[in-house]
Amino acid sequence: MAARAYWQGQIRLALVSIPVEIYSAAKSGAKVSFRQIHEPSGKPVSYEKVVQGVGPVDRDEIIKGYELSKGNYVLLEDEEIEDVRVESKKTLELVQFVDAPEIDPLYFEKPYYVAPADDLAEEAYVVLREALRKANKVALGQLSVRGQEKLVAIKPCGKGLLLEVLRYADEVREGHQFFKGIGDAKPDEELLDLATALIDKKTAPFDAGEFHDRYSAALKALIDKKAKAKGGKVLEEVEEPAEKPGNNVIDLMAALKQSVKQEKPPAKSSSTKSRSRKRA
Repeated sequence: MAARAYWQGQIRLALVSIPVEIYSAAKSGAKVSFRQIHEPSGKPVSYEKVVQGVGPVDRDEIIKGYELSKGNYVLLEDEEIEDVRVESKKTLELVQFVDAPEIDPLYFEKPYYVAPADDLAEEAYVVLREALRKANKVALGQLSVRGQEKLVAIKPCGKGLLLEVLRYADEVREGHQFFKGIGDAKPDEELLDLATALIDKKTAPFDAGEFHDRYSAALKALIDKKAKAKGGKVLEEVEEPAEKPGNNVIDLMAALKQSVKQEKPPAKSSSTKSRSRKRA
């Protein structure tokens, strides 16, 4: 099944317009989701709209409310909300450019691929991609879609462009409130050198394919096993690793030295090996 475009329109840079299509870069099907089931009947549980002290209510009696304080709501009709929606536009105007490292990762929310809409758009698309790459800049704009306005960043991604939806400033918590209890003392130089040596030994090029969600894999295996057993319970004993006897107080220096001694450098990926051969 062909991917469905999240948005279709044009990117505008001054007087240049580039017809594009935007597709989600993330897949939602990889995770295992559950339904609540009534065990005696085996049927799914449905949800009723219930008001405390009143009981079940009809859908046409429900409106939206914004809580100002505990139990104090401003009530809004659907028509009122619809009136303030941003008009969906078919143009994404690039209004600013920033250095690539300048955007804190805290602001990144969701990635999308941006593709040229047709062959005629490709030339201008490639020029924009290479200009961003040469300048090492990220383009900023605001995308109007489904009645909302999203702050977005566009940057080169291989042969294409990647659009990332950003959080607005008021959607990000300041970190200092969580770190204010941490002291200003500098670490012991030898401990720092040992920790750095351990990091160096474990350093390797990033490859997302090397990491797997073991919980989801175990859930899927359990579901497959139960499906073959026609719903019967499958219980397996899981051996817990034996705890090594010892003092609970960890000697940080000894632990780091032992870690550096035992740690082997990560295996090189095939792409890394091929690059090494080419250089040779």
